[in-house]
Amino acid sequence: MVEMGKTISEKILSRASGRDVYAGDIAVAKIDAVMIHDGMAKLVIDAFNEMNGRRVWDPSRVLIVIDHVAPSAYESFSKVHKLMREFAFKHNVKFREVGSGICHQLMIESGLVSPGSLIVASDSHTCTYGALGAFSTGIGSTETASVLISGKLWFKVPETIRVIVDGKLPQMVYPKDVILNIVGRIGADGATYKTIEFTGSTVKSMDVEGRLTLTNMAVEMGAKTGIIEPDEKTHAFLGSIGHKAEAGFRSDEDAKYSETLKFDVSDLEPQIACPHRVDNVKPVSEVEGKEVDQVFIGSCTNGRIYDLRVAAEILKG
Repeated sequence: MVEMGKTISEKILSRASGRDVYAGDIAVAKIDAVMIHDGMAKLVIDAFNEMNGRRVWDPSRVLIVIDHVAPSAYESFSKVHKLMREFAFKHNVKFREVGSGICHQLMIESGLVSPGSLIVASDSHTCTYGALGAFSTGIGSTETASVLISGKLWFKVPETIRVIVDGKLPQMVYPKDVILNIVGRIGADGATYKTIEFTGSTVKSMDVEGRLTLTNMAVEMGAKTGIIEPDEKTHAFLGSIGHKAEAGFRSDEDAKYSETLKFDVSDLEPQIACPHRVDNVKPVSEVEGKEVDQVFIGSCTNGRIYDLRVAAEILKG
């Protein structure tokens, strides 16, 4: 029997489930790491207790973060934070207090993310870690609780859309503009339950911070995850924050994709998503001069020091 080529996603889920799986197959896979933040923590902990959870399967693979309502603005959230602290202490899991940072960045810095790993979290933007060659996806509170107990979860192996991005980015055009342009073309539900595999000369020339922005927004197209083949930049980045990583996986040349889309960003203008949909994307030039009441700089998409320096440079003029 001739073995079929596999995508990165198929290889990771095959490794984690201990058998060959392809798009459409059901896989029961071992989870490498899980993250919980204060937005969903009470639901997760309540479900854990309802399932009679006595202990976490592997405390070293769990990170709990307070970052969504931090510091607490309400008594109800103060109680949630207290519950999280008590749970983390009881089960001896990794814990990050108020002010430590954004959960997804903290996951990366904690050393729990590496190429080829399978990661879940109670947050839709868990797909961020795909920039480091991991298969990572957001799950619900009950699923998260079951992972805490068993260390396993079932998946339907997703099909993969290959997105090839080529061209040198013009001055003052950034990875966020690239992904907004892609979202505008694919649409808010154009990649539902699929992996988006980003590649091409533009992606390869990006530093890891830029790649994190691409994969973070895969979910805005309905994708199960976004992923990028790990390379020397991936390993250099992980090394710079004190972590050594495995080589990870790359898609085979004969891997089967559901679709291949090509983008040339050589002449791309700065992009903006306009109300009231993330895929209502236009060049900034089309809305130039329009007054806005408030601007927020940060988030898990663009909250790293690289992004803040770019924003500062633009504001400085």
